[in-house]
Amino acid sequence: MKKILIWGTGKIADELLCNGIEGELTGFLETVRGKEFYQGKKVFSVEEMPKDYDYILVANSYTDQIYQLCVDKGIDLEKVIFLRAAKSRPGQTDTEVIREILGVKNFTNYCHTFGLWRESFITEDMKTYESLNVRENFRIDTKHLWPIAGDRYAMAGAMHNYFWQDLWAARKIRQSGVERHFDIGSRIDGFIAHLLAMDIEVSLIDVRAFPGEVEHLHTIVDDATSLKQVADASVESMSALCSLEHFGLGRYGDPIDPEACFTCFANLQKKIKKGGRLYLSVPVGRERVEFNAHRVFYAQTIADAFSDLTLKEFSCAAERRIEYHVDLHKYDQDGHDGEYRYGLFYFVRE
Repeated sequence: MKKILIWGTGKIADELLCNGIEGELTGFLETVRGKEFYQGKKVFSVEEMPKDYDYILVANSYTDQIYQLCVDKGIDLEKVIFLRAAKSRPGQTDTEVIREILGVKNFTNYCHTFGLWRESFITEDMKTYESLNVRENFRIDTKHLWPIAGDRYAMAGAMHNYFWQDLWAARKIRQSGVERHFDIGSRIDGFIAHLLAMDIEVSLIDVRAFPGEVEHLHTIVDDATSLKQVADASVESMSALCSLEHFGLGRYGDPIDPEACFTCFANLQKKIKKGGRLYLSVPVGRERVEFNAHRVFYAQTIADAFSDLTLKEFSCAAERRIEYHVDLHKYDQDGHDGEYRYGLFYFVRE
């Protein structure tokens, strides 16, 4: 049995193992080692990588960087199988070898990633289809091929963090009985769609242009940092789901301002009327900025920033579920390990 090292300790590695590999997993590698063990196996840095292995499976999106590191460290690339796309297909490229190591499900995903559909199940399925088909208009014509290998072993949709945060907030808003709601930069194709389906009038402000018009959705294209567009003490129901952590980082064309999100925090709570409700979601964990993507906050930082309001609930969305009523300090040292934890904050002005 081949001895396998997996380079990566996140979602790609988890998916790889869930689908099953054909070999003995002897440990994990991390480019910068952040943990001792993962999935019950030893985690090694590149410098302390064991010599006794047959293949390294790179379950990591940073293909180009890891490829260069392998070259710099003199790692035999014939023993390295990259699972995510790069400018070219580096490392071991013999598909028979790769098929043997990855197993059926992972190899199918590999074929999808690198456009190797002829090496996948599709070729045999085409032969079977042609042998059974009797309708002339539905014969396979190579001019109209649209081969997709990646869906065969995929889940029926995704229940990721956005799914849970959108559902959490939409349920609370429905239960509140409000007819009008104001939102700052949340997802149109998730949370906002939920509210519109409940016939709630939604006003939505975002610095980005909107893709179109929808009944009951009133849009404002503007910077929401000051919230000058909204009168103080006027809003009964307001939300900002995974949007405020981006303010002032320039990612969406907004001005660079390290204080932008904190300025918005201060202005936002002024807009909530007595009895009004505020629903927030931001990444929580060990506090830092990951420029220019977002900030990660201590949960206590958010609670303190909205001290004029009463925090009624702090829950967390992570790892395909919601953890309800969490202690504010539970995840202060959480480094996420590839899966961001979204803090769900429900405030009321009493």
